[in-house]
Amino acid sequence: LTTVWLLIGTALFLGVQAMQQRAERSRFSFDAASGRIELKRAPDGHFHWPGTLNGIEVEFLVDTGATSVAMSSDEAQRLGLDYKKGRRGMTSTANGVAPIYVMKADKVSIGDITLHQIEVSVIEGAGLPITLLGMSFLNRLEMKQDSGQMTLTKRF
Repeated sequence: LTTVWLLIGTALFLGVQAMQQRAERSRFSFDAASGRIELKRAPDGHFHWPGTLNGIEVEFLVDTGATSVAMSSDEAQRLGLDYKKGRRGMTSTANGVAPIYVMKADKVSIGDITLHQIEVSVIEGAGLPITLLGMSFLNRLEMKQDSGQMTLTKRF
């Protein structure tokens, strides 16, 4: 009897996981011909997009308030960025003033949109849980937001 309940519980868990993954994938769409990406607002109220930075997978959070693509030093190390060769400075964050290194990433991609030489800010010691897709990337695109949907289109 215990085995039957464990199997039922496992089946329910896997079913819920599959439904969540399907819902997550339906929040993103892109049209390679037009270079247009459509994002639906996530349950947390933000726009997320899976992409790559220098060819390595990254989960981006679209942040129009961020000057550049921004990440923690731990994430920069995971991505193999030699950020300490970048320009050092200080920045104001929600947690106060923090040391920062500014450098260029060779390439940042979301969907079929790939841009080169994008400014990246690495906030040393920050517990930033996700990489912010800031204006150093977004200002090279046309961006529209309406009713919980954001459309990004590459300028040709």
